[in-house]
Amino acid sequence: MFFGMSTPDLLVIVVLAALLFGPDKLPEFIRNTTAFLRKVRDFSEQAKEEVRAELGPEFKDFEFEDLHPRTFVRKRLLDNDDLGIGELRDGIDEIRSALDPASEPAAPQEPRAPVDLRKRPAADGPSGERPPFDADAT
Repeated sequence: MFFGMSTPDLLVIVVLAALLFGPDKLPEFIRNTTAFLRKVRDFSEQAKEEVRAELGPEFKDFEFEDLHPRTFVRKRLLDNDDLGIGELRDGIDEIRSALDPASEPAAPQEPRAPVDLRKRPAADGPSGERPPFDADAT
């Protein structure tokens, strides 16, 4: 709901704030807190604008969220085909079909689903056991 907190969590916070600050000082505390958050947000926006201005006009549409590695990979490599990845895939399919005459010719491929970049759990061995670890070997 609000910062990932449920309604009972918010009610507990409101009751604790009322008990800690009292009904007299609570409105003043809320005003001070919102003013502080507004100043932090303004400072952040000014810093972003200053960085954009220093980067120059070619980075006018630059977004700081694009610097996150997952977003960068998804936006730069997976969503557009500027690097010719689709042509490389088609070429590899042609080579595979030429090397393996028993296979059928590759049908034109539909756009592939996005690649899952989430971390996977550690793989266990075929019997479900973890491989042995020797601390002295490392």
